[in-house]
Amino acid sequence: MAKPINPYLVLALAIVLPGAGHVAVRDAMRGLIFAFFVVFFSVLTYATTTPEQSFIGRHAGGLFVWALSIPDAYRRARVRAAMAPKA
Repeated sequence: MAKPINPYLVLALAIVLPGAGHVAVRDAMRGLIFAFFVVFFSVLTYATTTPEQSFIGRHAGGLFVWALSIPDAYRRARVRAAMAPKA
C-alpha cells in the first residue's frame, strides 16, 4: 500500500485547482464531479446575472462549490492518513 499524501499538500492542491485535492487522494471520480459542478454552476450564475456584477458575483455558484470541495478533500486526506498503517 502506498504512503498517504500529506493532508496539507492536498489542501494546497484543492485551493489551487478544483478537484485536484481529491485526485491526489486517489478519489478521481469525486474530484471530477466537483470540477464539473464548479464549471456548471459558474456558467449558470454567469448566465443569470447582469453585466454590472463583479467577477465574484457572476461566478458565485461555481466559487461556492469550489469552497465546499476544499475542506472535503482535506478531510478525506486526514482520514486516509490516520487510517494508514504505522511503520
